[in-house]
Amino acid sequence: MPHAHIRAENIRVVLGAQEVLSDVTVTVSTGSRLAIVGENGRGKTTLLHVLAGLLTPDAGTVQRTGTIGVVRQELESQAGETVGTLIAQAIGPSLAALEALDEATAAIAATATGTTASQVDRAGDAAAAAAAAAAEAAYSAALEVATRLDAWDAERRVDIALAGLNACTDRSRPLATLSVGQRYRVRLACVLGANADLLLLDEPTNHLDADGLAFLTARLRQQAGGFAVVTHDRALLRDVAAEFLDLDPAEDGRPRLFAGGYAGWQEGRAKLWERWLQAYATQQAEHDRLRVAVGEARDRLSTGWRPDKGTGRHQRQSRAPGVVQALRRRQDDLDEHRITVPVPPRPFHYADPGTRPAVPLLNCQDVTVTGRLSRPVTLAFGGGSRLLVTGPNGAGKSTLLATLARALNPDTGEVRHLSEARIAYLAQETPAGDRMSPGQRRRRHLTALLATHPNVLILDEPTNHLSAPLVDDLTKALLTTTAAVVIATHDRQMLTDLSDWPTYDLTP
Repeated sequence: MPHAHIRAENIRVVLGAQEVLSDVTVTVSTGSRLAIVGENGRGKTTLLHVLAGLLTPDAGTVQRTGTIGVVRQELESQAGETVGTLIAQAIGPSLAALEALDEATAAIAATATGTTASQVDRAGDAAAAAAAAAAEAAYSAALEVATRLDAWDAERRVDIALAGLNACTDRSRPLATLSVGQRYRVRLACVLGANADLLLLDEPTNHLDADGLAFLTARLRQQAGGFAVVTHDRALLRDVAAEFLDLDPAEDGRPRLFAGGYAGWQEGRAKLWERWLQAYATQQAEHDRLRVAVGEARDRLSTGWRPDKGTGRHQRQSRAPGVVQALRRRQDDLDEHRITVPVPPRPFHYADPGTRPAVPLLNCQDVTVTGRLSRPVTLAFGGGSRLLVTGPNGAGKSTLLATLARALNPDTGEVRHLSEARIAYLAQETPAGDRMSPGQRRRRHLTALLATHPNVLILDEPTNHLSAPLVDDLTKALLTTTAAVVIATHDRQMLTDLSDWPTYDLTP
């Protein structure tokens, strides 16, 4: 639909006692290539749910025109649902359009008695003419809908997406028997194949390997309609996003829309941040200056106005009111001065553990896990060690990392944590259990792990759910830390940033 759009104005959302979104206005239209960004907990997923109609805002309005495809971060499976269930839901509008077109075609055939509607009308049969005209109108409307959806090709598009994302193609497979990643890929393939006018995608790169990421990137580049995406994947942001709605507050507390792609967002964000820091520092310095001036005036009142010994009483009395007035003026200046610029957010901080180079920390010998890690793995890590574990989905990367962390027992071989080892293991998914967003939970869990001052970091897809600026800061820390680091990731930008690290490839 050429005029498909979602228009949200002055959106405000309060969850519990917390205001998550305030005064947000944004439009997603046919030409949109919009990224919604911001630190974890800023309301990115919440805004996407408001745009999709999954959440009613506490204030503001949302207008929607056209079909909308939604990919959520978390997908729960219901009892009895299969891969075929999701496919049927995805192509349901196309199948309904084709059914309506068949019915309209049959209606035209039923009204055609060998003469055209105009000929029937000339013969005086007005009722038949009206029926024929109505059938033709219904056919035109049904054909327009089917054409817009490209309904004849719906199932093939889903099949292509399933294959491109390495998702399960068995229609009879129960969703409950699939892993979280497998279910997610099926759902993503169905949404991409449904050919909606507008796409709303929440962390679409989670659970995708290199081939899946390449397919998704190409598909979004070819998207005929518009899309809005929430993603931690910096490579995807660089490749497909033209505009960035940054929900991180500036000094005035409002979100900002940046044009110019990823580079324009980074440059604009840096300038705003610099102005914010300067404005806060200037106001803080003035406040400190006034506070010092008050202290100095108070000191003069108690001691400094007293003249030298031998000065007359009249002179001492005449100077006292002036000192008192000076103190009052300084105090009034301090009382009137207000720091109106909010305190800038604290940046990510990682304290290096100071591990001695090459000190032995962790060894594994001939480790295997039945059905999950068939090739025996032998590795050794010391202070400053680096390793990227690579391979496609299902190759055993997560299994190996969980085994190294001793969160999973191997069926053969041995894993040893040596006496000086302090292990921090970040699993691929952070358990739920509160009202925080996946990104907030992920950041909190990562922060808690790093606070233990580990000297062995075992990180499975560490960029999942985390904001791009936080991932940039984390990457800088990983490049310089004295700890041993083992990472499994499909994040293309992180792989580029760590391209000189040794790799252990689990590709079968």
